Amino acid sequence: MSETRRRLLGPADVAAPQSDDRIVETRDTLEDEVYGASLRPHSFDEYVGQERVVENLRIAIDAAKQRGEPLEHVLFYGPPGLGKTTLAGLIARELDAQFRPTSGPTLEKPKDLVGILTSLEKGDVFFVDEIHRLGRIVEEFLYPAMEDFQIDFVVDRGAYAKTLKLPLQRYTLVGATTRAGMLSAPLRERFGIVHHLDYYSAKELERIVLRSAGVLNVPIDADAASVIAARSRGTPRIANRLLRRVRDFAEVRADGRVSSEIADEALEREGVDRLGLDRLDRAFLRTIVEQYRGGPVGIAAIAATLTEDAETLEDVVEPYLLKEGFVTRTASGRRATHLAYAHLGVARGAPSQERLL
Repeated sequence: MSETRRRLLGPADVAAPQSDDRIVETRDTLEDEVYGASLRPHSFDEYVGQERVVENLRIAIDAAKQRGEPLEHVLFYGPPGLGKTTLAGLIARELDAQFRPTSGPTLEKPKDLVGILTSLEKGDVFFVDEIHRLGRIVEEFLYPAMEDFQIDFVVDRGAYAKTLKLPLQRYTLVGATTRAGMLSAPLRERFGIVHHLDYYSAKELERIVLRSAGVLNVPIDADAASVIAARSRGTPRIANRLLRRVRDFAEVRADGRVSSEIADEALEREGVDRLGLDRLDRAFLRTIVEQYRGGPVGIAAIAATLTEDAETLEDVVEPYLLKEGFVTRTASGRRATHLAYAHLGVARGAPSQERLL
C-alpha cells in the first residue's frame, strides 16, 4: 500500500478493502446468492417497502387475472440491491407461473434467446436482469418477441432472402436495470408497466433485519436491528449482509444474542461507521478534502490517488456519497460538502496536506 493511500485511510482504516470485496458492496456476492432464496419474501404480504410499487403491481396482476390475459411486460429500474429480482419472482408466484431468469450479459447472440422464448408457456415470467447490457442485435431480435409474440427468422440471402415468423406463447417479460438511461427508446417503450425502486427508510430496514433474523434463527434486540439498519445505506441486500457478519461476531465473541453493543462493535471492526460509510468511502472523501482542498477535482485524479479504477468509483462509491450529500458534482469536478468535513472531523479551510500529484 502506498504511503499516500495509507495516510488518506487513517490509522483505523489501513486495511481498507478494495472495491471488489467491500461489505457494503451493493452487487450480489456468492454468499448473497446462497442466502438469497431463504431470506426473500414469498408473497407481497411479506414484502417490506416500495408500497406504491407493490400496490400498483397487485392491481395490474389482479386485472390481468380477471381478463385471463398475461401481465404486460414490466420494467424495474433503480440502484442495485433494492429487490428488483425479488419482485420479479413474486410476480411469477402471484400469477402462478413459471419463473425463467437470465441476465443481459449472457444473451450474446439471438440464438441464445431462441431456446428460452420457444420453451415459454402461456403466462410464464421471463426475467432479464441487467437488461441494459443486451447487445444491439439481441435487443432488436427481442422487439417482435415482446410486441407481436413472434420470432422473425431471415432465410437465405440477397434476392432470395425471406422472413419466417415463428409464433410464441404470450408471456410476460420482466426487465431489471440499474441504468435506465442506457436503455434504447424502442426497448423502453415496449414495457407497459415501468416502476422505479428507491432506497429504503431506516424503519423499513429495521423490519427487514428483524424478519431476516427470524428466518436465520438469530436472537436480536430491537435496538440492534436499528443499529444495523442505520448503517445499511438504504439497501436490503446490505442490511442482510451486515446482519450475517454481526451474527458471526455474536456467536464467536459473545453468547450468540445480538445486542446494540455487539452490533456496534462488530460493524466498527468491519470498518462500517454509523452512517454506513466504509474505509473506501472515507478514503474517497479524504482524498478530496486533504489532497485537493475540498475540490473541485476530477474522478480520474481521485482514482489515481487511491489506485482504484475510475469507473468503479463512479458506479460503486459515489452514488451513496452523492445521495447523502457528502459530495457534489460540478462541471469542473467533485467537491466535498460541509457534511464531509464534519464526518471526517476536519475543519473547513484548515491547511491541507501537501499535494503529491
